[in-house]
Amino acid sequence: MKDKIHMLVCAALKDAGEELGKAELCQAGPETRLYGRHGLLDSLGLVNVIADVEQRVADGFGKTITLADERAMSQRRSPFASVGTLVDYIEQLLREG
Repeated sequence: MKDKIHMLVCAALKDAGEELGKAELCQAGPETRLYGRHGLLDSLGLVNVIADVEQRVADGFGKTITLADERAMSQRRSPFASVGTLVDYIEQLLREG
């Protein structure tokens, strides 16, 4: 499941990278910083990626998840810090759902 989630996240980042002209997003790996200190996305870019990832997860897994909610924002370690943290958070939500 984690590999499929990673592929969905990377596909969304590739699209965002092409739109924003950020090649680093097109070649994102687990350690790629997304948001926060040294992150490649500003707040608007993050919102767009989150919406895209939520749609891709719904299409790929047949389950609706909400990534940007109080639970995500209250976590000690942001699920949006890197590709790896985002993939882990999505996996956790899918297992719970």
